[in-house]
Amino acid sequence: LWQKLVLTSSASVVFEGTDIKNGTEDLPYAKKPIDYYTETKILQEKEVLKASDPEKNFFTTAIRPHGIFGPRDPQLVPVLIQAAKSGKMKFIIGNGKNLVDFTYVENVVHGHILAAEQLQKDSPLCGKAFHITNDEPVPFWEFLTRILAGLHYDPPKYRIPYWLAYYLSLLFSLVLLLLSPLVAIRSTFTPMRVALAGTFHYYSCERAKRDMGYKPVVCLDEAIARTIKSYPHLHRTR
Repeated sequence: LWQKLVLTSSASVVFEGTDIKNGTEDLPYAKKPIDYYTETKILQEKEVLKASDPEKNFFTTAIRPHGIFGPRDPQLVPVLIQAAKSGKMKFIIGNGKNLVDFTYVENVVHGHILAAEQLQKDSPLCGKAFHITNDEPVPFWEFLTRILAGLHYDPPKYRIPYWLAYYLSLLFSLVLLLLSPLVAIRSTFTPMRVALAGTFHYYSCERAKRDMGYKPVVCLDEAIARTIKSYPHLHRTR
């Protein structure tokens, strides 16, 4: 009797707020994870991969998607539109050229199925992590602009230098920390949020292509079109 475990991890387990270009699975885990969620992803991935024991017929692997999106997702698009409605989508952080991986949900599912099918004794998948993305890095702000434009919202048009945005967020975080004994304020304008919006972070899928025959089943253009179509209630009425 054998058992398989395919873990849904995250490519962000190696991200610390600085550029990652075509990053491989061999990059070290982040020593300063971007948030508590990512910290738990690191802990669970280490435990799951370490537990792989082909001699005892227990096989594990980890799938690392990045920037998952798709139809009816309650996070990315609704949050983006709410930000646009409240006037928070007017600025591009940096020069707008930083490439990022966004991954359509169907491609993430495809990667999981391939892993489950091929995870077996003597498989190169055992005890390893695999990046699964659309394999089409896109400028971060271009992706957001396409979503906004598809739902008839104005894209950001003003630019703020990355270094300025980063240090302003540090200052703002310090002010909130000093005020925390008096008032509780939650802010999304944090240094790590600025880093996510202003740095390169895209990842190589070569290991997944080689070891499990992965290739995306839905291209980015089609993925964006399907996603926009699923939110008719969020269309801006002019």
